[in-house]
Amino acid sequence: MEKRLILDTDLLQITINRLVEELIENHKDFQDTVLIGLQPRGVFLAQRIQKRLNERLNKELPLGLLDTTFYRDDFRRRDTPLKANATKIPFIIEDKKVILIDDVLFTGRTVRAALDAMIAFGRPRLVELLTFIDRKYTRDLPIQPDYVGRRVNTIKTQRVLVEWTDQGAENDKIWLVTNEEK
Repeated sequence: MEKRLILDTDLLQITINRLVEELIENHKDFQDTVLIGLQPRGVFLAQRIQKRLNERLNKELPLGLLDTTFYRDDFRRRDTPLKANATKIPFIIEDKKVILIDDVLFTGRTVRAALDAMIAFGRPRLVELLTFIDRKYTRDLPIQPDYVGRRVNTIKTQRVLVEWTDQGAENDKIWLVTNEEK
């Protein structure tokens, strides 16, 4: 297995700050805007984005957590069933601007599932996608992010490993992992 560092702790923080500034530029005062982190791994990024926005805007922005497990088109195709996470959206998204947040955009299937799952909470006026890592050349669906931390050229046999201190890692880091062929 070969690991190549994509973002270290310092670059990761700079990237979060840049994404926050882009959001502020486009959403100004965040009137009628909500944040939704995609379970499980997008939640850590969403919480950091929300915290930084709250500090910059001096207000509390709504953050929800959305699980897409049962909305995935590959849910029943797996040998072992996926384990669901909690959905916690304590607000209605009807006519709101929604910013979906996930750590890695790979095939686009999780985002497609999130769009289906969101409808249970209302019909948003606008949906935007923020992703920390956009894996180029691996999309199965025509889904593109509005806000990107870093675009990375990958192939299907590689994976992106996101390590958060919130999950017990020593430092925040993002790696590109290539498994050796046998």
